[in-house]
Amino acid sequence: MSMEIAIPQPVERENYLNKEYGVWSWLLTTDHKRIALLYLISITFFFFIGGFFALLIRLELLTPAGDLVQADTYNKLFTMHGMVMVFFFLIPSIPAVLGNFLVPLMIGAKDLAFPRINLLSWYLYIIGGVMMLHCMLTGGVDTGWTFYAPFSTNFTNTKIVEAGLAIFVAGFSSILTGLNFVVTIHRMRAPGLTWSRLPLFIWAHYATSIIQLLGTPVIAVTIVLVAAERALHLGIFDPRLGGDPLLFQHLFWFYSHPAVYIMILPSMGVVTEIIACFSRKRIFGYSFVAFSSIAIAVFGFLVWAHHMFVAGMSVYAALVFSLLSYAVAVPSAIKVFNWTATLYKGSIHYDAPMLYAFGFLGLFTIGGLTGLFLAALGIDVHVTDTYFIVAHFHYIMVGGAVMGYLGGMHFWWPKISGRLYPEGWARLAALIVFIGFNLTFFPQFILGYMGMPRRYYDYSHMPEFQVLNVLSTAGATVLGVGYLLPMVYFLWSMRYGKPASDNPWNAAGLEWKTASPPPTFNFDEEPVVTWEAYNYEELDAPHKQEVPVAR
Repeated sequence: MSMEIAIPQPVERENYLNKEYGVWSWLLTTDHKRIALLYLISITFFFFIGGFFALLIRLELLTPAGDLVQADTYNKLFTMHGMVMVFFFLIPSIPAVLGNFLVPLMIGAKDLAFPRINLLSWYLYIIGGVMMLHCMLTGGVDTGWTFYAPFSTNFTNTKIVEAGLAIFVAGFSSILTGLNFVVTIHRMRAPGLTWSRLPLFIWAHYATSIIQLLGTPVIAVTIVLVAAERALHLGIFDPRLGGDPLLFQHLFWFYSHPAVYIMILPSMGVVTEIIACFSRKRIFGYSFVAFSSIAIAVFGFLVWAHHMFVAGMSVYAALVFSLLSYAVAVPSAIKVFNWTATLYKGSIHYDAPMLYAFGFLGLFTIGGLTGLFLAALGIDVHVTDTYFIVAHFHYIMVGGAVMGYLGGMHFWWPKISGRLYPEGWARLAALIVFIGFNLTFFPQFILGYMGMPRRYYDYSHMPEFQVLNVLSTAGATVLGVGYLLPMVYFLWSMRYGKPASDNPWNAAGLEWKTASPPPTFNFDEEPVVTWEAYNYEELDAPHKQEVPVAR
């Protein structure tokens, strides 16, 4: 009689991904981690739609003649590219994906303060997104993403009201996310996690949430006023009826300049975490970096009129806003200098997240310094509405915000998925994105300086600009490949990647003290914090010779 020995099969540990199965378990979830993944899928979809519009714009500009699309189609392309990228990708990217996933984990909470409101915010985002898709498919908008009156209120026959309502609904998603973060960070921190021990990622999201709460209602009201003027012919912005078109610009930029910091502040928080981890050092000047986030949020509300230096405002008002625009550079510079000081004499590891952080440092610094050019009244008058503005904006938004987003995705991917991605491919993608980005947008600084206006689809009267435009289009193609690669290997790693340990980077922070991927309620026991933030000298003390990092 033969005896068979039963070999016990390894039991898969229960986590937020395998707790429940089925579509409804995701669509009705109140788990902040699952909602973060719903956002991840949604914003990736809109990112590629916005990227497709950008590709068509660059293909049109490959030749001086307008030979790919008609003028009105080109107007719709750059308008829809701007609206989709700003309102449906950049603003929600890091807060809604990484913020949603990490804020409770980093402060030792079981979930956000209002889990159902968190799910509602995703549904509002989706409703706004569907409205925007319908708007695109039934005619689009041709005003530019800024909706400038009186063109938007009187003269265009495109889908202004529908696009405005889409952004209005998505704006409430942003407000609810900000509200949730503020209450959670105030009320749900683990015992011992004082304000001076909070990760700087949390400080950055706290400052971002303040802007979302105070600024987003202004753009909502502005869009309602545009719709009301179109429908009821009220004299709000129409000078023929006693309105003031400058009023629209003041209202629009009062939100939309702080919105730049909604996009960039979370990215700064991500980069701080990465630099501390991969240089194995405590952040230099922790309190300065923390309060510079709050300072950026406050100053961000005081500089909106630097977008209006050529709009006919008072010279004295312009002078004040010029000085304030220089002032807002100071807290950003504090961050850059403190990151550099942190790197100094650090034990630096060149893993993929760190490569994205280095990319962020270089590109954001170029974007910030060219912003000082635009704060100078004399220079601003000459380069307003040229490609110099386009290049500056993209160095901040794409070079800064997207680099930070990708760096954060690579850094926390083992925690999100429980799997490791292929490090070699990740480093290659970071390099391709960096090269492609500079090849795309640096020529646009030169084009703008030489006087090429933005939003022109035909530049046949100035064919000398073609060489730089060809370079820019070539760079956009390289950049597209760089953005596709992470999506491919992240999806690949979900199935075939090596299982990740709980803390593959040997990083500081509460999120690394739970399982990868985390259980539904994040921690089996409530953590108690007894250490200072970024205590890398303590983490590395037992094994100073070699720091284990994910490969």
